[in-house]
Amino acid sequence: MARIAVMGAGMGAMAAAARLAVAGHRVVVYERTDTYGGGVRRFERDGFGFDTGPGLLTLPAVYRDLFVKTGKEPLEDRVELVQVDPSSRHLFADGTEVALPNASRAGVVAALDEALGGGAGARWGDFLVRSREAWDRTRRPLLEEPLWSDWRVLTEKEPYPAVPHKRLLRTRRAATLAEIGAWELRDPRLAALLAGHALAYGVDPATAPASAAVLPYMEHAFGTWYVRGGIRELARAVYERCLARRVEFVFGAEVTRVLYEDGRAAGVELGGGASPAAGSGTGSVVEADFVVGARPWRLAGLTEEAPYGPGAVAPEPEDRFPGRMVVCLALRGAREPGAAHRTVVHSADAEGELELFRHGSPPGLPTVRVDRPDDPALRPDDAHESMVLTATVPAATRYDWGAPGVADAFAERMVTAAERAVPGLRERILWREVRTPLDTARETGATGGAVPPPALAAPQGALHPGNATEVPGLFAVGGWAHPGGGLPHAGMSGALVSGLIVEGPGFRGSQ
Repeated sequence: MARIAVMGAGMGAMAAAARLAVAGHRVVVYERTDTYGGGVRRFERDGFGFDTGPGLLTLPAVYRDLFVKTGKEPLEDRVELVQVDPSSRHLFADGTEVALPNASRAGVVAALDEALGGGAGARWGDFLVRSREAWDRTRRPLLEEPLWSDWRVLTEKEPYPAVPHKRLLRTRRAATLAEIGAWELRDPRLAALLAGHALAYGVDPATAPASAAVLPYMEHAFGTWYVRGGIRELARAVYERCLARRVEFVFGAEVTRVLYEDGRAAGVELGGGASPAAGSGTGSVVEADFVVGARPWRLAGLTEEAPYGPGAVAPEPEDRFPGRMVVCLALRGAREPGAAHRTVVHSADAEGELELFRHGSPPGLPTVRVDRPDDPALRPDDAHESMVLTATVPAATRYDWGAPGVADAFAERMVTAAERAVPGLRERILWREVRTPLDTARETGATGGAVPPPALAAPQGALHPGNATEVPGLFAVGGWAHPGGGLPHAGMSGALVSGLIVEGPGFRGSQ
């Protein structure tokens, strides 16, 4: 039985902890805040509840597998999964709108043809077929396997089979999502639909590789799911599974240094706030045979040796990625019957919106995701409604979200956008809670409150540092490590770290 110290209680870290405990190891999780879940949080007030991180789940199979591998109770015995239908409603800049059925390519094609005309559905359907090829080519190396030692082969070729396009007497193929939208989809509304999927993951559609087509494919192929009571209930279920497997949690305990002995990780040193009763008081030292750390960018400041050598994927500064603005709305009046769970209100200024990636300035007209869960657990009674508005924005180190009036002014823009989808919204607001990347930074520790994107293969793709480091006994888990951000990816990072520790460096992923 090995002693394993885990830094942080995010979703990936807890997924690793539960699997390692089942393998017979003694696992202790040290979390610097007072709760678990990382960015999967809930805000509650006056009987209203709001998910302030992810609002929906794709690829629930990742968490089903976690529960199958760590106990007799399946995931559905611990939470209620509800397939959202429609998966999303989209309101475009010209006023056109469409509701997309969940996990039905034929249904999506028919809905787009009816709403947009001109063969739009067929073009989107053909795009999904090509997206599946990109998914099939990248699923294992980017989701189910540890990062290859020869990881550069993943950046040598674009896995998306783009359609040849004649441009300026030359035949070219789309290399970015924006080029797919312009050359293959050939409708500004379909291009906005594609860009909206990228923005939701914090990915710039103008520079994202064509292989980012796997992001909408995952939703269409595997469905979109809501966890009754909010996504925070998924975090609770994973936390309780850890407790059931005798994983220990020490909250208010920040790891300030990784200890070394005989050239390998040998434990952690803790800063202030930890409970002395747990054997981890201020400045205390905890011995361990393995250390699992979240956020590889931070690991470099905790270790005596560089965790990633010159031949590895190096951690990039977290704040080069964008963050998330969330507006929680407590509303008077009942949610109208048949309202879509999620509506995406697309910006009328697609180019201006991308300034957040170029210059770190928030968009004047943001694309806003409006989540309206039909869930009695999140409202005081049926005469009220809880609503969450979300937009992708610059990280707090690139834009001063703490300046007087800045956050509220941007929240006003988000409410104005949401009113296009929910007429009369402003008059129904009892109160609102505005959460900026500064709140994300406090909860997750990510620099500037940035949110990690998923790993993408291609010459213009972005890979995350591998789960195994150059330091023996030290591993990286969570959204900032391979395979990147998003609930499914974080869950898979836990499975990969567990496999590498239990089976050793020969581990090659799930079969």
